[in-house]
Amino acid sequence: MRNIVMSIFQRSAARQAAGLLAVLALAGAEADALAQSDVAKFYEGRAMSLIIGSGPGGGYDFYGRLVARRLGDHLPGRPTITPSNMPGAGGNTAVAHVYALAAKDDSVMAASSSGSLLDALIGDATLVRYDPLKLNLIGSANSEVAVCVVRKDAQAQSFSDVFSQELVIGASGGTTRDMPLALKNILGARIKLVSGYAGSRDVMLAMEKGEVQGLCGIGYQATMTQRPHWFKSDSPMRALVQETIRSEPELDRQGVPKAIDFAKTPEDRQALETVYAQLLFTRPFMMAPGVPPERVAAVRKAFMAALHDPALLAEAQKLNLAVDPMSGDELEGRLKGLYSTPPAIIERVKQSLQTQ
Repeated sequence: MRNIVMSIFQRSAARQAAGLLAVLALAGAEADALAQSDVAKFYEGRAMSLIIGSGPGGGYDFYGRLVARRLGDHLPGRPTITPSNMPGAGGNTAVAHVYALAAKDDSVMAASSSGSLLDALIGDATLVRYDPLKLNLIGSANSEVAVCVVRKDAQAQSFSDVFSQELVIGASGGTTRDMPLALKNILGARIKLVSGYAGSRDVMLAMEKGEVQGLCGIGYQATMTQRPHWFKSDSPMRALVQETIRSEPELDRQGVPKAIDFAKTPEDRQALETVYAQLLFTRPFMMAPGVPPERVAAVRKAFMAALHDPALLAEAQKLNLAVDPMSGDELEGRLKGLYSTPPAIIERVKQSLQTQ
């Protein structure tokens, strides 16, 4: 009898639990539907702004506009996404602009550099007028292998030569500033940095005119998009070294070495790896703090959907743009992890990036 009673009790409890789960699931679905409805009402008929933190024609501009053309198709309310350029301080100017709109406008995004998310940690903190960890990170459109490209008439014909021959490198901020400084101050490369260019495109033009001898910290895929002929055998330019943790197979085939393999100590290698970690999220998109969570969630979902959209992928292929999306949740986790790096390593990296 006791067993029968217990069996009846257990079945009754199971039915009650199942019923409760069904009610909760229904409530959750209704809450999601309501949130989607509210998001759709907010964005319907609205023009969202996408502020691109570099000048026209560069890699960040290409990716920003590519996403802008497709993102609205996947957002509730199907808003129009209007891109514009706001170059300066390696992307920090655009991020600061969007950050300042926290309490004013929930329909503005920024497309910036990974360096702009890390300057407060390992870069020039004077450029940062915001808290990167408070930003609503939407995701990243791509990962990259950074490369140092130089003119073939430079005295340094290989990366080994840079330890005895001076190389004049142009920089526009962000990784184009930080990565050559890491080569100089961590590895001891003889690099003279010429800063002040508005974007990577301007440095490329300066290289072609002979004003500077090279450009470092630029993405391989971005360079292939803008200057594909630079990597051909008859080009006046050559790839000098890969600035990355994970190398590019095509550059490996060309015999282009990785900078981290020139590290003299384990500490130097770890410092370089900290600098290069940002290459895992080279095209980050973000919104200001204070944007309602349901809108952030909707934009994050739409961002990933857009970057898996066959129409976007076909367009990216025509533009020679690699797409390797990272979700907002993963980007947020990686950024928090980097900000938890041991202080001794961070100090080593900061010193290397603050001395020109």
